[in-house]
Amino acid sequence: MSSNSPLVTLADVRAAHARIRACVHRTPVLTCGRLDEATGARLFFKCENFQKVGAFKARGAHNLILGLGDTEAARGVVTHSSGNHAAAVALAARRRGVPATIVMPRNAPRVKQAAVAGYGATIVPCEPTLAAREAAAAEIIARTGATLVHPYDDDRIIAGQGTAALELLEDAPDLELLLTPVGGGGLLSGSAVTAKALRPGLRVIGTEPAAADDAAQSFRAGRRLAGPPPQTIADGLRVSLGERNFAHIIRHVDDIVTVSEAGIVLAMRLVWESMKIIIEPSSAVPVAALLENRLPAGGRRVGVILTGGNVDLDALPWSGR
Repeated sequence: MSSNSPLVTLADVRAAHARIRACVHRTPVLTCGRLDEATGARLFFKCENFQKVGAFKARGAHNLILGLGDTEAARGVVTHSSGNHAAAVALAARRRGVPATIVMPRNAPRVKQAAVAGYGATIVPCEPTLAAREAAAAEIIARTGATLVHPYDDDRIIAGQGTAALELLEDAPDLELLLTPVGGGGLLSGSAVTAKALRPGLRVIGTEPAAADDAAQSFRAGRRLAGPPPQTIADGLRVSLGERNFAHIIRHVDDIVTVSEAGIVLAMRLVWESMKIIIEPSSAVPVAALLENRLPAGGRRVGVILTGGNVDLDALPWSGR
């Protein structure tokens, strides 16, 4: 799909919301006084860690797969993912009754591999590079005719992910800032489309590990740049910014800021301790941006999308193991 194609609109996001409503959770919006004090802002957390498969990815995957024609669906679906999107595709495919094949890097967290297998999908392991993932998926598509459910670079995925922001803005309508992590850019793209259509004055900020900052570099340069292989604890963000995603981001997003690895770990632990909920490292990135003062948020009402809660409990970053 060309980056010159029409961009996703609020109407697309609303249509996605209607399509997936019966299949996903309307996740809660939580607050936390301790984190308000730590950041100087009034924070509203959209808890997609409570979503089906434990991550926002259920939204985009269901939107695309439930929207397939019967002929397409009969040929099955394929994707490549390090975990949350993989589980989301597997679940949505099971609900639609179509076969799913998931290409997963061998270093994907065990908890995420187990989730994919539990939903009945076929896992094809590959080397942990984007090229290896894409090549394996392309071979499966050529052999089976399956439909690619791209993790982020697809308008149907973007519209589905935007439904999280749609719900957040219904539940917390007076936000001044909206923060999401950015890896491939599906969530940030959909959130920005939604926010700017509903609240034109609301500032949308992408947050990214400094060790995986291709989106920030691309945003500054005004063109999509390829960075070195991401080396970050935030395993859900170890991907490169998508072409369609960049087209939406450059149109609708106000800024992208980066955070340290130590900041991610600190933010993750603080959320666990303060909110009594489990989030994964990728979810902690926008919280780290607030704690590290990467953007002017003092005194403002800030929406934060906590993207997922799938964590390998045998490898916690503060466990010393």
